[in-house]
This record gives sequence, C-alpha cells and structure tokens, in this order.
Amino acid sequence: MSSQVSLPQSLHPYLPLTALAPMQDVTNLWFMKVIAHYGSPDYFFTEYFRVNDTSRLNRNILAAITENDTGRPVFAQMIGESIPDLVRTAIDLCRYNIAGVDLNMGCPAPRIYRKNVGGGLLLSPEKVDRILAELRQAVNDRPLTVKMRVGFENTDNFYKILDIINRHNIDLLSLHGRTVKDMYHGAVRYDLIAEAVRRVDCPVLANGNINSAKTAIEVLSQTGAAGVMVGRWAIGNPWIFNQIRQALRFEPIAPVPLVEVRNYIDRLWQTPTAATMPERSRVGYLKMFLNYIALSVDTEGHFLRLMRQTQTEIELFNLCDRVLLDDLTKTLALAPSLSV
Repeated sequence: MSSQVSLPQSLHPYLPLTALAPMQDVTNLWFMKVIAHYGSPDYFFTEYFRVNDTSRLNRNILAAITENDTGRPVFAQMIGESIPDLVRTAIDLCRYNIAGVDLNMGCPAPRIYRKNVGGGLLLSPEKVDRILAELRQAVNDRPLTVKMRVGFENTDNFYKILDIINRHNIDLLSLHGRTVKDMYHGAVRYDLIAEAVRRVDCPVLANGNINSAKTAIEVLSQTGAAGVMVGRWAIGNPWIFNQIRQALRFEPIAPVPLVEVRNYIDRLWQTPTAATMPERSRVGYLKMFLNYIALSVDTEGHFLRLMRQTQTEIELFNLCDRVLLDDLTKTLALAPSLSV
C-alpha cells in the first residue's frame, strides 16, 4: 500500500534527501539557524517532546517550529509510550506548521530506554503496532514518520517492526544502523539499512556515522536509501549538507578554511540566551559543540584535550585563535571514507 501523505518538497528534487538528525540539547531553533547559514539540509527534526500523562508542549522546542525562518520543513519529534498522550500530543502538534510528526524509537540513553520509551520500544513490537495504529488515525493529513535503530541489543525484532511500519503507512523511516545497546560505537549495519529499503514502502533515510560527503555517497550507493540523516558530524562540520550536494553533482568539494571554523564558533557563542547565561554555563554549552568541532580540526586530539581544560571565555577563545588562526592556509580535515 502506498504512502498516504506526500513528504514536503526537498531543496533539490532531483537529488537524494538530506536531514539533520534530532539531537537532544543540540537541535534547537538557534542551531537550526546556524546550520541553515552554512547550507540547510532538506529536513530538520526537533529535539523530542517528552510525552506522558502530565506533559505539555515544551515552549523552547516549539520555538524551533513557530519561529523557524530557515525556509526548511521541520518535523516534530515525540518520545513516550502512553498511547492516549501520544495521540493528544500529535493532535496538538498538528495545529502548528510542522512538516510531520516523528516518533522516536531509537534513543539509546539508558535513562530513556529503561522507561520503555525511545529505543526501549524496540523490545515490544506489539506495543509499537498499537502506537502506530492510533497515531496513524490521529495524524492523517500530515506525514507520520519514525526514527529507529536496527534493534535493542540484537536484531531479532527488526523485520517484524519493518512490517508494522508498512502496515500503518508510515511516510518516512530514519534508520540508524546500530542497536540501542551499541550507542554510538561499533560498525554501522548499512546492510540492514539496505534490507529495510527493500522491505518498506516508504522512503528510508540512512543514519549512523555519516561523517563526510564521500561517506554519504558510499552509503547511498550501498543502501539504495532515499537520503541520509547526519547527526554529530554536522556539529563538527556544518558545511556537510552543501558538501554532500556538491559530491552528488560530481563537483569538487569546496575546502573550508579554519578561519571559517573560527567564525562558526563565534556564531555558536552568540546564542540568543547568552545574555542571561552565566559565563561558566556558556563555556560548558560551547564545549558541547567543540567536542565535535575539535576532532574535525585536529584528528590527533591535542585541540580537544586543551579545549576541555579551559575554564573561562578568554582561555577558550585564545586557544581557538591559536589553533585556528595560526596558519591561514589550513582547511578543515575531511573525515576519512568508510570501507563499506
């Protein structure tokens, strides 16, 4: 049975899709705007709205939808397991200008899956079946999408869940090719993503360690996926979506001078909440991004180690200047290709 609802128009209808993965505490309105400055993906996904019997829509997460001027569609992601509350929240979200409602069935944080939500749902296909049946009825004029992993600690339920996704006419599946227990370690099962592409009727976004444009091309070719979803690697390299499009068009990938990386760090620092944040919190917030940026700049890890030792804004920015502005001919390292 074909998908009931059409997905929002992509930026380049003749190219595979690109999406920024939803990341808690990262993919807020500000970060979406920063990414858009360097080259938007086709689709954005919000941080997850927590859903339970007392939940209300989180205003900060909602801002990523209501105040979003990037011009790109934003899918609203929910995490939860209470069916009436998921349905209530989905109906609430559909009152806003969302591209669709996304159910999180992949979050690998133990404090999340222990509550049988996020990746924990993969242990219970029957529950997934009931949730998707009810959500599909509630969300009938917008895309209903799912983000999941290939299993909890093994892939025993993988095909069963793919068949449930088909049964309920899910419109888009974002599939991270690791199990929940793998977290972010170990090999990504691109072969299983390819299996999903063959088995489900909806488009599939391949997710998991897509660290460069070259890798994106290899993964698209190996899996036959409709597109790629990039998470942590887009934090270290916000140019990645443009680079993927350049690679798909067989254009040379424009190198990014480290001075541009220094400007990107400045942009992240100027978060709208900056004025009310104590310096220590701001430095901590920026370090969360720098954990990823540092590895793209210096694969040896010296920058990362020194960055983590800084405590004040002045120390942190002096270090960034020293590393990034020392040699103006240096460019951002392109992550190595996979041997897929």
